[in-house]
Amino acid sequence: MNETQVRQLFVDTGAILEGHFLLTSGLHSPLYVEKFQVLQYPEHTASLCKALAERFAQDQVELVIGPVTGGILLAHEVGKNLGTRAIFTERENGKMTLRRGFTIKPGERVLIVEDIVTTGGSVQEVLDVVREHGGTPVGVGILVDRSGGKADFGVPHQALLHLTVETYQPDNCPLCAQGNPITKRGSRKL
Repeated sequence: MNETQVRQLFVDTGAILEGHFLLTSGLHSPLYVEKFQVLQYPEHTASLCKALAERFAQDQVELVIGPVTGGILLAHEVGKNLGTRAIFTERENGKMTLRRGFTIKPGERVLIVEDIVTTGGSVQEVLDVVREHGGTPVGVGILVDRSGGKADFGVPHQALLHLTVETYQPDNCPLCAQGNPITKRGSRKL
């Protein structure tokens, strides 16, 4: 899948929304990507994850990991395509961690997958977990990079779709200044 095809898939499924949104990062934005509008279709999830897996097929990945919630689906499908285990991280007492008996073997080559990246904070937390458990991060696979190229993880990363979207600090948001109502979406409470 090329970037044009990925974007069209997100548009066709209603996954790209316009308005005034409070992002998980705490920033405000005129655009929101509701990934579950596309991920609700197993055939689309399979196609997107196959495309992600192909980008890391030569990296000798031994384990795929992603943060809960979207990362569960992505890790599973990418892992299936790469022939590896697939696990996920969760927050416990506000800290990203492994639970449910999941392990990372020392030196295990790990691919991190994420659905949407704005600041890269969640990916960095997963990278920290991988390193704390002795894993070797080999890359980061992303469905949508909306960081405008600002996210840097210190390992190779590939995104299927790149969006450059303005984000604003809450106290300096022109959408707030215009009185536009804000919509809070996402899975993490701030």
